[in-house]
Amino acid sequence: MKKFVTFGEIMLRLKSPGNERFMQSPMLEATFGGGEANVAVSLANYGLQSSFVSVLPDNDLAQACLNQLRGFGVDTSSVKRAGERMGIYFLETGSNQRASKVIYDRAHSAIAEAKPVDIDWAKAFEHAAWLHITGITPAISQQAADLSLEAVKAAKDLGLTVSCDLNYRKNLWKYGKTAQEVMSKLVEYVDVVVANEEDFQMSLGITAGHHDVESGELDLENYKAIARQAMERYPSMKKIAITLRRSYSADRNDWQACLYDGKDFLLSKRYELTDIVDRVGGGDSFSGGLIYGLNAYENTQDALEFAVAASCLKHTIPGDYNRVSKKEVEALMKGSGSGRVQR
Repeated sequence: MKKFVTFGEIMLRLKSPGNERFMQSPMLEATFGGGEANVAVSLANYGLQSSFVSVLPDNDLAQACLNQLRGFGVDTSSVKRAGERMGIYFLETGSNQRASKVIYDRAHSAIAEAKPVDIDWAKAFEHAAWLHITGITPAISQQAADLSLEAVKAAKDLGLTVSCDLNYRKNLWKYGKTAQEVMSKLVEYVDVVVANEEDFQMSLGITAGHHDVESGELDLENYKAIARQAMERYPSMKKIAITLRRSYSADRNDWQACLYDGKDFLLSKRYELTDIVDRVGGGDSFSGGLIYGLNAYENTQDALEFAVAASCLKHTIPGDYNRVSKKEVEALMKGSGSGRVQR
């Protein structure tokens, strides 16, 4: 069985209980999460051989994190143990008109201070068919950006398919480089891109028209133009998936996606998400679903529908990880979304 590799930072996630404000109660819920690790967990849940590559300190907290990943069936043998600390992010879940908030504490984390020689890419990619990265890890530090570029170059040299969720995070780009400076070089080695409109604008400088990314309104012709521009600028890109979220409040969104393969422009079914439990990790669950779908289905439309259905289900689950099976996602694809008790 071919291996699917993800590379990036996994963090300690500290969340205020329920919909409370930070420190409204003298406690925080401790779990783990990170974009690339979230994808690795999804792939393992769907039955693929999944491997997560990262750099973590050699302490009990990091060990607990790795133990949990292994519990999902994710291979962690290529995680380098080095550095002094694990990154942290704090989450306050919003409700109605109050938006959720994230505070990052990732400076000087193990992966932020890692060296390019710290990871043996030949070993990490042994028997691998796919590498997935995001635009989050390159935003942490110059060292992390160098590692990310090294990863995609090594993957392409070995014939792997490379996917990247652009995932622009404005609060992370603090070390002197802009997202466009870094990501424009990195995507030259990427085959499959996942992004929303703001990601294209901020990470690659690609826009179409004068659409307001904060408006919540969707313009499909705009997305077609963006996808075509991206493929013209970066010939390596074979497929571009754009997630489409209409956000009415913190609890209520509409969710769908489109995909362009250089010829056809596909649009998925739209899901109405009400009473959202946790939208953090929603994009990662889409990426994991898309990677699985593109490798499991002959029909690209089916791959897109699997990805959107998987992400829809993630919005019902607390935590970063999408704890669903292939069977559950396929049931939703076929229309089983009433929420009736399964007996």
